[in-house]
Amino acid sequence: MDILVIAGVDISHLRLVDLANLADQAKPFYSWVEEQFQRVFGHEESLDALLQQLSLDHIRLGIDTCYSAMGNLPLLFDGVGRSYPHSKACFYFFAWLIRDAPQQRLNPLIIKIVKESGMSRIKAEIDVLSRLIIAYRQTVKTFSWDALREVIIDRLEGSRRSIKGHEREAVVRRALIIAIQNYFTTHRHYGIYQGVEISEKQVTIGNETFDLAIDLLNTQSEIVSRILIPIKTRETEGGGHAHLFTRDIVSAMSVIQSFQTDYLMVVIVAKNWAKRETDTLTNLVDHLVVIDLAPSEFVTFDNEAQIGLNTFIANVFNGKLKPKSREG
Repeated sequence: MDILVIAGVDISHLRLVDLANLADQAKPFYSWVEEQFQRVFGHEESLDALLQQLSLDHIRLGIDTCYSAMGNLPLLFDGVGRSYPHSKACFYFFAWLIRDAPQQRLNPLIIKIVKESGMSRIKAEIDVLSRLIIAYRQTVKTFSWDALREVIIDRLEGSRRSIKGHEREAVVRRALIIAIQNYFTTHRHYGIYQGVEISEKQVTIGNETFDLAIDLLNTQSEIVSRILIPIKTRETEGGGHAHLFTRDIVSAMSVIQSFQTDYLMVVIVAKNWAKRETDTLTNLVDHLVVIDLAPSEFVTFDNEAQIGLNTFIANVFNGKLKPKSREG
C-alpha cells in the first residue's frame, strides 16, 4: 500500500483501501444474483436493467430463487470478514440495493409484519424487499455494481466499528476471502465441495484453540473437512518464541491427528523469524504463511503470501492436496 506523507505527517487512508478490497469480494455474490435473475427470466440483460423493468411478481420470484438456491452458494461478509448465512446474505444484499440500515431499521419493521400477518420470516423479507425495489427504483436510478460497491464500503465500515478485538483475525480472514472468492469467481463452484463456511469465532479441539477455521461442506451441508488456522504473533525480535510456537504447532498437529480429513494452515507474524523453525513448520503443516512484520504493522497479506494462499485453497478445493495429518 502507498503511504502518503506531507511534511512528515502521514495522511494515508489505509482503512479505505482495506474496506474497498473487502467490498470487492462481494462482486461474486452480485454476479451470482445477476445470473439467477437471467436464468429464471431467460434474459441476458444486466441485474440493473432487470430490476428496473420487471414486475412486482417477477422481482419477488427472482429474489425467492436466490433465497432458495442450494449448493455452491456465493459468500457475503461483514466488516471483519465473517460470512453471513445464505438467507441473511440475501436479505442484506437486496436491502443494500434499496434501503439504509437493514438490521437496525428495516428488521424491526419486518418483525412487526410477521407478527401481524402470520407470514414466515423469509416470505415477509422477500415481499418487503420486492415492494421497496418497485417503489423506489426510479429514485435510486441504478442497481449497478459500481453503485452498490459504494454502499457496501459504507456498510462494512459501520459493521467494523461495532466489532472489537478483530485485528489480526480480520487480516487473515480477508486474505482467505480473497482466495475463496478468486476460486469461486473463476469456477462458480468450490471444486469437490458444495460449500464453505468461515468460523465466526475461535474453534477449540481438545486442549487446542484455533483462531479460525474453514468448514468444507458436502451436498447435505455437512462438514467433511476443515482448514484449521492458528495465528501466532511476536511483538519483539529474538527470544525463544520461534521454538515455543513450533512446539505449539506440533501439539496442534497431534490433536487433529485423529481427524484425517483436516488441514492445518499456520500464519506467523514476526520480524526475522528463524529459518530453521520455518523449515521445520513447512514440513509439518499443510500451508505456512510467515509475514516478516511486527504485529502492529500487519494490515494485509503481501502479493507473494496472497498468491501462495490462493494456490493452497485452489489445490484443496480441487482435491489435489491431501492433509499431511493423514500420514500420521
